[in-house]
Amino acid sequence: MHASVEAVAATATPEVVQGRSLWSDARRRFFRNKLAVLGLIIVVGLVLVAIFAPYIAPYDPLEQLAWEDFSKSLAPPSWEHPFGTDLYGRDIFSRVIYGTRISLSIALMAAVVTTAIGITLGALAGYFGGWVDSFITWLINVVWSFPFLLFVLAIITIFPEASLTIIFIAIGVVSWPDIARMTRGQFLAARENEYVEAAKAIGASDFIIIFRHILPNIIAPMLVQATLAMGSYIQLEASLSFLGFGVPPPTPSWGRMASEGQNYLFSGQWWWSIMPGIAIMVTVLGFNLLGDGLRDALDVRQQTDG
Repeated sequence: MHASVEAVAATATPEVVQGRSLWSDARRRFFRNKLAVLGLIIVVGLVLVAIFAPYIAPYDPLEQLAWEDFSKSLAPPSWEHPFGTDLYGRDIFSRVIYGTRISLSIALMAAVVTTAIGITLGALAGYFGGWVDSFITWLINVVWSFPFLLFVLAIITIFPEASLTIIFIAIGVVSWPDIARMTRGQFLAARENEYVEAAKAIGASDFIIIFRHILPNIIAPMLVQATLAMGSYIQLEASLSFLGFGVPPPTPSWGRMASEGQNYLFSGQWWWSIMPGIAIMVTVLGFNLLGDGLRDALDVRQQTDG
């Protein structure tokens, strides 16, 4: 028995070495993809903007004009105010910069919640099968049966006031089925591999097999899915704020800024809505390019390239 287990373990060792080379090949393919690198630059740039917002923003994003000074109300873009000002004289450029913190924070935390729930339930369904798989598959179908945005709104409206925590938890609770289904499929295939049989033969627990042996070998598709989903989460947060269900004012939020400025869009003060709209577009584009680049780089069918 011990000899056969050692033989299986020996055959599994090259897979680990090959796995390392695959990650190296993936990194090389990623940096050869110009659009993927552009997406990475955009995302890294946004993260740096969010971190150093107090040093980049020229004005306090909450500072309003004095009642006796209306000259700065709805001022057009200028050297003093590159993105113009809103009705209250607040600098839109500064508010867009600080709004980066809101959007990235919600997108990142929602991705963490979604991935944690999805991977856990998908792993349990794919590994154990039977009634566990049936129940989790039924639960996935139940969540999928609700309209996505309405389900998020329903969760948020339960609480008296929306906050960052409530928003990203609501998004995470609704968004996990996609990753759960993907994880389930990966586990159904991986649980038949020889290294899993070897781990069972030496007495490894189910927990160790799931999270130490199988999950590290199939994590790449989930990382790609989470990256691509972050762009959708940013759009969703903007939609919630546009509808008035996002973070409460006067906290800078791109969606709320676009909503507040929509009444002035066709009366000449277009910058109030357009500037945060451009920020949303660039951010979503960056995450989509990055996610597409990761998906292409981690595609094992391309492992023979270059």
